[in-house]
Amino acid sequence: MAEKIDCAVIGAGVVGLAVARALALRGREVLVLESEHAIGTGISSRNSEVIHAGIYYPVGSLKARLCVSGRQLLYQYCASRNVDHRRLGKLIVASSVDEAPMLGKYQAQAEANGVADLRRLTLQEAAQLEPEVRCAAALFSPSTGIVDSHGLMSAYQVDLEEQGGIVVFDSPVIGGRLRGSAIELDIGGAAPTTVLAACVVNCAGLGAQMVSERIAGVAAAAIATRFLAKGYYFSLAGRSPFNHLIYPVANAAGLGTHVTLDLAGDARFGPDVQWIEEIDYGFDETRKAEFARAIRLYYPNLDDSRLQPAYTGIRPKISQAGQAAGDFCFRGPQQHGNSPYVALYGIESPGLTASLAIAEHVMSLLG
Repeated sequence: MAEKIDCAVIGAGVVGLAVARALALRGREVLVLESEHAIGTGISSRNSEVIHAGIYYPVGSLKARLCVSGRQLLYQYCASRNVDHRRLGKLIVASSVDEAPMLGKYQAQAEANGVADLRRLTLQEAAQLEPEVRCAAALFSPSTGIVDSHGLMSAYQVDLEEQGGIVVFDSPVIGGRLRGSAIELDIGGAAPTTVLAACVVNCAGLGAQMVSERIAGVAAAAIATRFLAKGYYFSLAGRSPFNHLIYPVANAAGLGTHVTLDLAGDARFGPDVQWIEEIDYGFDETRKAEFARAIRLYYPNLDDSRLQPAYTGIRPKISQAGQAAGDFCFRGPQQHGNSPYVALYGIESPGLTASLAIAEHVMSLLG
């Protein structure tokens, strides 16, 4: 006999914890199943920790809508829960006059998405804000910031546990079955067990497709295809010359090799984009030369010896190289024969920013 539980959330990253928190605040009993030994060991710990404004995403897309609403919720939440964050602002820079028209497109796109505070800078203003940055034109986004992602996840976990929710580690979902109005899950680990949940939300990040494939009754057509985009980050040894985040004009696969600052003020560059077939966090230091070339387009005084390997991250994309970037993908009861199963696919950037809004969207799918 399977043990009956109310809600199971698969994955204790920032989105999984936000979803679990939202369920618990609605009076649901919540069990979070995490295959690793701690919260946020995957995507949530290998990103830029940026709070995005909502500039780049197609008008009406889930990424645009949930980023803009999620950013507002996130700033409010961090302030109320004393989660360390900074509203630093960022410069989006065109390295040549040929790139300058893109800034006008970004501004129009941002306004259509509800981001009305972007401001075109004169070259003198840009130089005053960032003396070391060279550009042909620049925009300033005052709503962009940074956040302590682990501190944020810890706060979500505290909220969850204060409502009686539980996070169970080393508990991978190794199988399952849709059972009409409930879902049966087989849980591995040191003490394998089976539970029957009244609702399940799959927030397993890079493993979301694998989890769904293991659950009998989930149609293959309901599982979004996964593509993996690896990104490298290099840190800048010593004192940072930057006061804000610096973003070049974006490319088809990402937002370019940009500058982010951590809460201590140290600078790092990345991510770039490398399409891979399997999850691999290894670091190829030969990419340093390519990074240096990209960085010098806007930071010509870079000293190569200060560029140090930092870490890599992997984005769970649902579009492949050469295709337009995919939107967030939510597959709910409607796609699962009315079973109370929600699966999240392709939750890449701005997933951290949008985490609270994503949680509210999942609540609407569950009804």
